[in-house]
Amino acid sequence: MPAVVCMNLQAAQNLIQDNGVFFSRSEDATGEDRMQLDDSNWIVVSQTPEPGTPITEGDAILSVVKIGEPSPC
Repeated sequence: MPAVVCMNLQAAQNLIQDNGVFFSRSEDATGEDRMQLDDSNWIVVSQTPEPGTPITEGDAILSVVKIGEPSPC
């Protein structure tokens, strides 16, 4: 799993795909259960598993907020 925290969601997904895994999941970190319709409008604020962990399809879970919302990034 590459390090993707503080990346825009689309760029994070692209990097994960560049590493051979084509299916990752994203979830609204605010708990509001909003859909990520335009991935480029979201930023990754946490990831599971940690960077460096081997992953397969669906293992990557990216917690995201909309760009401009409060975040640690």
